[in-house]
Amino acid sequence: MHQIFAYERINNYIMDNESDEKLVEYFRSGEKKALEVLVFRYFKVIYNFCSRYVGDVNVAEDITQETFVKVWKNLNRFDTHKKFKTWIFQIAKNTCIDYLRKKKSIPFSNFEDEDGTNNFVDNFVDNSPLPDEIFIRKDLSDFLEKNINELPVNYKMVILMYHKNEFNFREISEIMDESVDTIKSRYRRGMISLRKKLNGYKY
Repeated sequence: MHQIFAYERINNYIMDNESDEKLVEYFRSGEKKALEVLVFRYFKVIYNFCSRYVGDVNVAEDITQETFVKVWKNLNRFDTHKKFKTWIFQIAKNTCIDYLRKKKSIPFSNFEDEDGTNNFVDNFVDNSPLPDEIFIRKDLSDFLEKNINELPVNYKMVILMYHKNEFNFREISEIMDESVDTIKSRYRRGMISLRKKLNGYKY
């Protein structure tokens, strides 16, 4: 019995410290514990992502659960040469969009034109870029939370994915199914808007 418990502890340690992609391989080989580790690893961040995307924390729980059901159903088709994190965020994003379409509540006024252009904003020059440090400053957290949530959804999600979820622009473009240039443009516009709001904040 002692040997069984020791094996389980070792196995759990290995699982907890494996890469996402390796856990997928374990799951495919019949190790169900691997999926539990992935769910535990990503449940909170996916829930936060969904709640911000749809703007409803109660609905976000259902969407998050639906996301993980889709992950479970499609895990055998996941390409382990790609990043699991990017893949699961793509599923979460599409699940959020499906919900909003069914509810007919997508705020289309917040979305950009298909080409993502806005000559006035894109040509706006600001030599005082918003420092990344503000995203980890405790005294700014509440202020940022409020003002980021007030941004158009496309700007908000790009900024959060870049700073909170630590995706790069290429990964965000894959998740959002948009060009890298469009993602960069949305990030820049969102940061310009935040910078203007920060001008009124007393450091």
